[in-house]
Amino acid sequence: MTEIHPTALVDPKADVAPSAKVGPYCVVGPNVVLGEGVVLHSHVVVEGRTSVGARTEIYPFASIGHQPQDLKYKGEPSTLEIGTDNLIREHVTMNPGTEGGGMVTRVGNHCAFLTASHVGHDSIVGNHVVFSNNVMLAGHCKIDDYVIFGGGAALHQFGRVGKHAFIGGMSAVENDVIPYGLVIGNRAHLVGLNLVGLRRRGFTRDQMQSMREAYNLLFAEGGTLRDRVEAVAGRFGDKPEVMEIVDFIRTEADRAICMPRSGTA
Repeated sequence: MTEIHPTALVDPKADVAPSAKVGPYCVVGPNVVLGEGVVLHSHVVVEGRTSVGARTEIYPFASIGHQPQDLKYKGEPSTLEIGTDNLIREHVTMNPGTEGGGMVTRVGNHCAFLTASHVGHDSIVGNHVVFSNNVMLAGHCKIDDYVIFGGGAALHQFGRVGKHAFIGGMSAVENDVIPYGLVIGNRAHLVGLNLVGLRRRGFTRDQMQSMREAYNLLFAEGGTLRDRVEAVAGRFGDKPEVMEIVDFIRTEADRAICMPRSGTA
């Protein structure tokens, strides 16, 4: 039998797995799905068309699945999909999608959302992503795998962050961040590659050297970025990690690429 505290309000239409636990004073709406081993500690609200994957753990006062913070939202049946093995701490907010953005907000697996962080409507978050305290993700953003946000960082709507990037604490990020990039500041600028993260994740010295050489060529002074991208693609076409950066820059997007300040490439 599902372990539901007597003070919790769980709608009988909700799909709650037998091994899920719903703690004191939680509220679970009629269109919610809670997977096996999900834990709602206490005072958690899960509403809307929201699915929470197996073994995800949600802490007090999180607000999950309430209508998006978008004035154009008119009650369309959009969804919020949360994957497996996620950690969602106190006061986290996550909103479903909208008609203007694909109707779904999606969070991957093995992510950590620390206190008071926010996932905006229609955003897509990959796997093994970390949001430190008070991180603000606007609507329509795309975050790839293994990205880390420092505390208080904010990403503009429609922003993209590539794999293994690191966003420094308190950074205000207006433009897209390349895979493996390291950005800091208000407004944020690129300051190099996330070498600490790459070492921790087992990238070899040769791989990091190739990425460093490619980075220096991409963001050298002189010429156009487009020309430099093609030069890097020609030289490092056999290096998948470098081509991830190249393909990211080549992709047509709503935001410009976050660049180094003059003299810091």
